[in-house]
Amino acid sequence: MQGTIIIVVVVLFFLILVGASIRIVNEYERGVVFRLGRYVGVRGPGLVLLIPFIERMVKVELRVLTMDVAAQECITMDTVTVKVDAVVYFRVIKPESAILNVEQYIRATSLLCQTTLRNVVGQSDLEDLLGHRDKVNEKLQALIDEGTEPWGIKVSMVEVRDVQMPETMQRAMAAQAEAERERRAKIVHADGEFQAAQKLADAAEVIGKQPAALQLRYLQTLVTISTERTNTIVFPLPIDLIQPMLTKLIDKEKKQA
Repeated sequence: MQGTIIIVVVVLFFLILVGASIRIVNEYERGVVFRLGRYVGVRGPGLVLLIPFIERMVKVELRVLTMDVAAQECITMDTVTVKVDAVVYFRVIKPESAILNVEQYIRATSLLCQTTLRNVVGQSDLEDLLGHRDKVNEKLQALIDEGTEPWGIKVSMVEVRDVQMPETMQRAMAAQAEAERERRAKIVHADGEFQAAQKLADAAEVIGKQPAALQLRYLQTLVTISTERTNTIVFPLPIDLIQPMLTKLIDKEKKQA
């Protein structure tokens, strides 16, 4: 009976040792191994054997991680209060640095992103945030990547997602945009009027040089009027046609006088 108990205890102890010494590391992970608290190397992927109770391993994710940066209330360079949030894409390229050089590298990266976002927005104008967001993204990416480099983290992309402004500023910008649209519409209308007047002046010059053109235009006008169904028809009469009659009437009156 005692022999059976001893065998069971030995088997259990062996299983515990096996469980404590065998680790499986996925392809997208790496294991940072410590021996009695001292860093001894990075292992994986695949099956990793550890010395039971002497070595321990910390797994590190190597895939690209996505982090939402909470909305930060900032004041731009032109003293406009805005709320800006962003999303950051990063990955660990040196697992040993991510474990040895910083505590909780994901949290540290998140806090660095928040402070950097506030600083960059504070150094930018509202126009840059709205119209030149790509430049702000590039600046954020460069600064955050520089700060996380000692931690073995590579920041691949930073995107500002939303810029929230006060309602008064939104109404002011909407009024400004409306005024700008009206200004452009008036410019287009005035340009069209100018071109039309210039074309009419050119046509008048051509008709003035060719009297026959005026007669043709008169006939075209008559054709157009004849197709209209109206009770009153006004016939345009060129002054050249009645000029001789007017001259004779004036001469006759002078003689009678």
